[in-house]
Amino acid sequence: MNIHEYQAKELLKNYGVPVPDGRVAHNVDNAVAVAEGLGGDRWIVKAQIHAGGRGKGGGVKLASSLDDVRSLTDQMIGSHLVTPQTGKDGRLVQRVLIEQACDIQQEYYLGMIIDRASQRITVIASASGGMDIEEVARTSPEKVIHEAVDPAAGLMSFQCRKIAAKIGLKGKQIGEAAKLMQALYRAFRDKDALLAEINPLAIVNGGSLLAVDAKMNFDGNALYRRPQITELRDFDEEDPKEVEATGHGLNYIALDGNVGCIVNGAGLAMATMDAISFHGGKPANFLDVGGGASPEKVGNAFRIVLQDPNVKIILVNIFAGINRCDWIAEGLVQAMRDLEINVPIVVRLAGTNVELGGPILAASGFPFIMADNLDDAATRVMKTLEAQS
Repeated sequence: MNIHEYQAKELLKNYGVPVPDGRVAHNVDNAVAVAEGLGGDRWIVKAQIHAGGRGKGGGVKLASSLDDVRSLTDQMIGSHLVTPQTGKDGRLVQRVLIEQACDIQQEYYLGMIIDRASQRITVIASASGGMDIEEVARTSPEKVIHEAVDPAAGLMSFQCRKIAAKIGLKGKQIGEAAKLMQALYRAFRDKDALLAEINPLAIVNGGSLLAVDAKMNFDGNALYRRPQITELRDFDEEDPKEVEATGHGLNYIALDGNVGCIVNGAGLAMATMDAISFHGGKPANFLDVGGGASPEKVGNAFRIVLQDPNVKIILVNIFAGINRCDWIAEGLVQAMRDLEINVPIVVRLAGTNVELGGPILAASGFPFIMADNLDDAATRVMKTLEAQS
């Protein structure tokens, strides 16, 4: 789950991370009032969307007067901001963050992630701040520092000082950076984050460190114990299909292909997508119906997948354990009766009650395309698409 920059900064501020003075605004008058309240004669107007690269798309602007604040806010709110992470359609801007401008002397990168290889929280830092860390890692990997955290001991002061020194901080800044890193670590750990990023971490007026920008996202599987984080969720920034799927207990992620996927189990769903890609196709989604897929759940899965106009065919791949193939088959037949399904459906069933599932589909009278295994299913998907073109 992602949150906005202003939300991430407020969360980090509560842990002691220094952030610029600022507040969110939802309209022009509100933005001007925020700027007046902050004081000063220069402000930063920042579009709030769940995507990076906002500066490249014109979503971060310097205002030198209240009239500039008014004009820039009017331009941003209601517009679709296109960045390298949004796609060509961009994201609708519904709010902006107004902050006091500061004189930046030097920029650094500081972030924390879950390193799946080491299964530890890992600190990533670089003297090349203000840039995409992926690009820095690709072109100059020696400039990126990695430091794994022992989960039993936590992030130690000596590790923080070592990281600070390696990215070029000196004197009192090393001590400041150590406190900041440990505050960031506590926020990351306490809130079940998957990513916490400060880019740039800047040296500003007088040599102090400041988190000029911040980004956080969280483990969706842990949200049940983090209600204060769940409250920060902005459904307007999410795919409506994904939001609806969550309400039905389905794990759905929209992709940009044309082969709809309905699968039980995350691992099998990934394997199904790989098989489609291996045979030259492009999955339209990831969809895991889970281990207890009732006919109603299967029907909801079909309805959500079919909301994507790019879907030209659907592959149903079920390996039943807790699930039952006859339940899945009943759900498929019911979906065909209730929904206007006008795309081919390839079905592969295996596991519990498979001997009952096949006859239910055969007796339904609907033109299901049956497959023996996953490779056969992906092959039939591609042959059917080729026949359509």
